[in-house]
Amino acid sequence: MTSGQSRAAKALRFSTDGIPSVNRVQLWEHHNAKALIALDIHTMDEQPLQAAEINLHLPSLKLASVKGSAQVVERTEAFIRRHPMNSVAVFFALEGEAFFYHQGGFEALKPGQAVIYDVDRPFMRGFSTGLREMVMTIPREDYLEITGGRALAKPIVFDFRQELPDSRRAFTLARLVSDALSRTGDAESTEAAAFELLSAVLVGDRSGTGASHLAAARCYITEHLGDIELNVAKVASAVGISERHLARLFNETGSPPSAYILELRLELARRLLTDRTEAQSPIAAVARRCGYASQAYFARAYKTRYGVTPSMERRAALAQPGERPVLH
Repeated sequence: MTSGQSRAAKALRFSTDGIPSVNRVQLWEHHNAKALIALDIHTMDEQPLQAAEINLHLPSLKLASVKGSAQVVERTEAFIRRHPMNSVAVFFALEGEAFFYHQGGFEALKPGQAVIYDVDRPFMRGFSTGLREMVMTIPREDYLEITGGRALAKPIVFDFRQELPDSRRAFTLARLVSDALSRTGDAESTEAAAFELLSAVLVGDRSGTGASHLAAARCYITEHLGDIELNVAKVASAVGISERHLARLFNETGSPPSAYILELRLELARRLLTDRTEAQSPIAAVARRCGYASQAYFARAYKTRYGVTPSMERRAALAQPGERPVLH
């Protein structure tokens, strides 16, 4: 929710592969402290730690895909005093059962469940058979804004399995995190959609306008512009609503979903065509990257929108100052 920050997302990666066994836990802790959450980490047996993590830093949110062998991670009161985070985390369990001890008790988590917790409150998490999960951290001040100032005194556990009707918003949030980690798109639109969906999970769609579904749909479209099969039905299915409902949400903004997809594809095409680093990419390749199977159809759509063909746009962009051709 922080304004005025860069649109660019920062990606990081870590793996214990190739690291001497004796150094793995220390470097795993170091990476997490820098990229996600500072943790005190212990292995559960004599086997060398196996771990890997993909991180994506948005303007305010941090996302991560985490996998690892059996381990215990914790933040005690003393550890928290040394390493305050001022954030709330959402842990999405994908593989491996886990225990979660906190000041108020104990939670057992299974794949398909998520837990939200203030990481500056003591906790211990354990994974006896290893783990695969996604994580999203939110600045505490943003969490309090979402909840109307209600602090997170104890963990909130919820399901995000697609087949559960009551879990559609949570499933859409988990899918958004997964998509963002697998294909980096616009940082601000991804973050805005994540905040809308988290708000819907925690307190419902307070506006009653379907803002969370609209934000998720826009983000899904942005992340999948290169998918030739992207259409209204696919977007509606991804965000868990009917095509009619999706169309109504977009129409209320003044643009049908199909027109929104077209506009974003053509905007992406224009950026690629005017980027000097993309000068060697064939027009057909640009068309495919923007979701067009037919170069001819792409050229017609582009000229209808911008008044010039893709080839003319590229020539104008690559021309030296004073040599630019007249396009109109």
